[in-house]
Amino acid sequence: MKTLIQSQRDFFNSNHTKSIDFRIAQLLKLRKLLQANEQILNEAIYADFQKSAFDTYTNELSILYAEIDESVRKVKNWASRKRVSTNFVNLPAKSYIVPEPLGVCLIIGAWNYPYQLSFGPAIAAIAAGNTVVLKPSELPIRTSQVMAKMINENFDPAFFKVVEGSIPETNALLAERFDKIFFTGSVAVGKIVYQAAAKYLTPVTLELGGKSPAIITDAANLKLHVKRIVWAKFINAGQTCIAPDYILLPKSLEQDFLTLAKAEIAQEHFAVANDNYVQIINTKNVQRLANLLDPAKVFCGGSFNEQTRVFEPTIMQQVSFDDKIMQEEIFGPILPVITYENLDEAISEIKKREKPLSCYVFTSSTTLKNKIINELSFGSGAINECIMQITNSNMPFGGVGESGIGAYHGEFGFKTFSHFKSMLEKPSWFEPNIKYYPRTKFKFNLIKFLMRLS
Repeated sequence: MKTLIQSQRDFFNSNHTKSIDFRIAQLLKLRKLLQANEQILNEAIYADFQKSAFDTYTNELSILYAEIDESVRKVKNWASRKRVSTNFVNLPAKSYIVPEPLGVCLIIGAWNYPYQLSFGPAIAAIAAGNTVVLKPSELPIRTSQVMAKMINENFDPAFFKVVEGSIPETNALLAERFDKIFFTGSVAVGKIVYQAAAKYLTPVTLELGGKSPAIITDAANLKLHVKRIVWAKFINAGQTCIAPDYILLPKSLEQDFLTLAKAEIAQEHFAVANDNYVQIINTKNVQRLANLLDPAKVFCGGSFNEQTRVFEPTIMQQVSFDDKIMQEEIFGPILPVITYENLDEAISEIKKREKPLSCYVFTSSTTLKNKIINELSFGSGAINECIMQITNSNMPFGGVGESGIGAYHGEFGFKTFSHFKSMLEKPSWFEPNIKYYPRTKFKFNLIKFLMRLS
């Protein structure tokens, strides 16, 4: 690890990565490799999850292609120095901000979207002019192997290297000094990463999770709302950090919601054989999900098979915030439904808990929409929709509090992996003596006057 990181530091210090042409060439090279290896990437992720080529393209590869294309188009502008106004006391002068890469970056990917959540941050790091050490999750072993082979056989390891392994390898990496660490995963591991980074005061971006609520306030187009919620909850078998974790809705709508949701699940025919469902990542997580179930509260679904790692889309009813299912992020295909009599009480319950990564509001009321947005803190969200906010690179994606630190996507990713250097440039043909000795009452009054003008 020491040798690898030192080689990347030496390469970074050679200034090669600061060239915009170099960055663009590496991004286009990565795009070409992804396209050329699509079949291999599809086979690997199917072996790990039984994830279809359709889902792999729509929620993994297409997002990466879009990120690369935008970065290639815009990186020259993102990386250019930006003029800003100069305050009065510094005139005559000009002021500008210079984006610069941070250096050697460690990116630790997540298992649930192994391509998107590993290569996505790497694309941003490369666009910003950094070198990259990428540690993909070891849980989907075949995708990890494919990523390592694809990158390590085609990129100079002094610039871009994939390191495979599990806890020992991750710990060895975290023991070294990086200029930036980007981690996607659980809160528990995020805290370990944050503590390791503190040793060197390394800046960290943490993309974590939490219990993201979907709040329904009225019956406006409930059928469509249910359709969107069911799709968002059960895509990737619920193994999505921004999936709606639970439903909050008025008691009066509970039965209508349950009936519509059950019918929508049946209509979607969620199954691996239908190319719209995947396995749970491993047996351990199947067992974890099974332990969260309360059979007495299962409205539909609830079946699972440890051998095939398939967990049926499940809805639980009459759930309370005290139930086991509400004590941790579900990260699976179980949707608890909690009713409320008063929206203020529902908001209060959410506020008692850690800030969620996302929040979804389903309402036809502008007043209630604004009330929820203004009163609750969360990373990102949507009105009358779920998870689709992640597809708009004009908005930052990230959490707040225990759901994460920092954000990325599009230009926000470039900024995450950059330092913005402030520069003041003065000419040499003029220099007032107001700031120099001797100090006088006149100078003192003049300084106070000029400061008021700034």
